[in-house]
Amino acid sequence: MEDGYVETKVEALQDNRVKVTVTVDAKEIDDRIKKTYKDFAYKYNFPGFRRGKAPRPVIDNALGAEAVRATVTDAVVNETYPLVVDENDLYPTGKPEFEDGGLVESGKPYAFEFTLAVKPELELSSYDAVEVELPAEGASDAEIDEQVESLREHYYTFKDASAATKIKEGGFAELAMKAADDAGEAIEGLSSESRIYGLGSGLFPEAFDQELVGMKKGQGKSFSIDVPAGSSTLMAQVAGKTEKVAFEVEVKVVKTKELPEVTDEWAKETLGFENVADLRSRIADSIAQQKSDILPRMKENACLAVLAGRLEGEVPQGMAEDAEASLLQDFFQQLQRQNMTFDTYLMQQNLTSEQFKEDVKQQALDMAKQDLALDAWARHFGLAATPADVTAEFEKSGAEDPKALEEDWRKNGQLHLIRQGIARTNAMLDVMDKAKVTEVDLAAKDADAKAEKKPAKKAASKKGAKKDAEAPADAADGKDADAPAKKAAPKKKAAKKATDAPGEDAAAE
Repeated sequence: MEDGYVETKVEALQDNRVKVTVTVDAKEIDDRIKKTYKDFAYKYNFPGFRRGKAPRPVIDNALGAEAVRATVTDAVVNETYPLVVDENDLYPTGKPEFEDGGLVESGKPYAFEFTLAVKPELELSSYDAVEVELPAEGASDAEIDEQVESLREHYYTFKDASAATKIKEGGFAELAMKAADDAGEAIEGLSSESRIYGLGSGLFPEAFDQELVGMKKGQGKSFSIDVPAGSSTLMAQVAGKTEKVAFEVEVKVVKTKELPEVTDEWAKETLGFENVADLRSRIADSIAQQKSDILPRMKENACLAVLAGRLEGEVPQGMAEDAEASLLQDFFQQLQRQNMTFDTYLMQQNLTSEQFKEDVKQQALDMAKQDLALDAWARHFGLAATPADVTAEFEKSGAEDPKALEEDWRKNGQLHLIRQGIARTNAMLDVMDKAKVTEVDLAAKDADAKAEKKPAKKAASKKGAKKDAEAPADAADGKDADAPAKKAAPKKKAAKKATDAPGEDAAAE
């Protein structure tokens, strides 16, 4: 069909749109008209004529004078359009808008026009090598310490605090509680004779936690809280059924969380290692393996983020919408494979449908920016795909007949997508190869940041010093309810690192 193109003219318009004029020569049109008449003569039954022998006037009279011309016109436009788009590397971001060019006529060339929104050729503010920070290979002492601390957090125990101990933010208590809805009916799922509850766990809303702060063993309290949209884990069961929940809560005992000492005995009896050295060695191996698996992807993501930040210009709406549609398709296919409903997913992630939509829109926009940034890099450094690259891509596809598959893609006008993908891959590899990487110990950095935030101890007043001297070392012992409780050093909270396996943080809790 390429030889039938007399002229293809592409004219740039505003807002990343182009106007394309295509002219197909008269011989191609005549050949198509002749073939279509022949096809109709075989396809339809015309009285008085054997199949395939009906002349043109009879066909025109039976099917309509314009039937064949209309069929040829549709075929020419539908078959030629994708080839024109492909051969001119137009990369559509929307559907074409065709102008009415009439019907083909015997002995005359046929021209048709269409306008199309296309991917813009944006530039980057800089084509210098990107600079990124990545974790060093292997495992640092700080990273091992962090994982050991996560294990300690997983194997915690509770100890009863003294009767004078008040519940603090982030603290724990054993509660007896009753819950009722707006009509005064008991809510069994929220009621319990004995429940150990941690403030800040997210099981109940923050308003519930604030009511508990300051309470002591044996104290009771009645209060009501609203049931907000996108409610907490336990309150989700009454969302939409009642506006408020009335609670009657009694503190049976305040609890303190105790973490095990890291000893050879603990490592062996609880975790199954020979000793602490063996534990740390195994953790180091695990971290090193995790890093070797994910560092390439981490580097790619870090480079893409920097590159996208250099993009100059706006992402076309159509391109962002295409990326969003692709993300949603992949997401719902994954849900289907997991036999999970969308509502269940939202509840597990504590998201509203609106929050989910906004997250997907932002991800789609980020993806589109990254793609346009890679396109710019590929153009700047001449990393376009060659015909040999395209052919090699089909040979790697595993298709039974790669050449036939490539020809099908060519006829469908889809080879530009392969060229685009190869160019972006070339650009990504080039960016990563040139990138300037600074290795950092994220665990140590996080620990240092937390140490800096730790408030310095204030000097005690004379009155306070005297009182402290008279009081026991730990007010939690209950011998002096007015003595200030000795604060434990803040625990190192496991940072959510890229080196953590999925779900590891949850397991540690």
